[in-house]
Amino acid sequence: MTFNEKYIALKTIVIREVLRFTRIWIQTVLPPVITTALYFIIFGNLIGSQIGDMGGFRYMDYIVPGLIMMAVITNSYANVVSSFYGSKFQHNIEEMLVSPTPNYLIVSGFVMGGLARGITVGIAVTLISLFFSDLQIHNLWVAGSVVVLTSILFALAGLINGVYAKSFDDISIIPTFVLTPLTYLGGIFYSIDMLPAFWQNASLVNPILYMVNAFRFGILGVSDISLWSSYAIILGFIAALFIFSLYLLNKGHGIRT
Repeated sequence: MTFNEKYIALKTIVIREVLRFTRIWIQTVLPPVITTALYFIIFGNLIGSQIGDMGGFRYMDYIVPGLIMMAVITNSYANVVSSFYGSKFQHNIEEMLVSPTPNYLIVSGFVMGGLARGITVGIAVTLISLFFSDLQIHNLWVAGSVVVLTSILFALAGLINGVYAKSFDDISIIPTFVLTPLTYLGGIFYSIDMLPAFWQNASLVNPILYMVNAFRFGILGVSDISLWSSYAIILGFIAALFIFSLYLLNKGHGIRT
């Protein structure tokens, strides 16, 4: 394929993925915004007023970065896993695989669709947070790069889940039993400095902890984790998941019979 043909192929996949979630924005964008607003009201206003300051900030301000990141993670993942499995279920993924389109462009197209939804929801949640917190951005480059990289990472994870899924039930197993626990234990609502030494060390194996803290540094300027360690973890996972995604598509795992 020529460069222009590759560009058209990638653009077509991305446009399809973006239209897919924007046409039903009431189901894809609005629910996480409402859910996060409830988190702000319950944890920030009601419970936060009893907790007091954390890390030198009001509790409400402290949890805002984590809640934004949680919305980005879950929606980036959900968009790709549902879209890719839907393509398998409708048997149109085969048309992509037998076309001259390179597999890395197919992966990139789905991931960019997940990125678009993750960023869209992240922006919507950020706007809602302004009603509850005086949001100050400490480092715009760090905040922006971390949220984009994290969205890409979980879009790739969603694609892998979509490859392995054999039924619609399978696309909810990982988010329910893996993603949700890791997210809640990823330092969204607390600093790991509050934990006993054993649980502090145990928390370090949770990759979401690094993402939440890197984003919190970009917003508030505080973090429980080294910023460079966070970038290394995120980039390492992106590289590993991208290579694995290509391997699965090249092998036709879960697609070809």
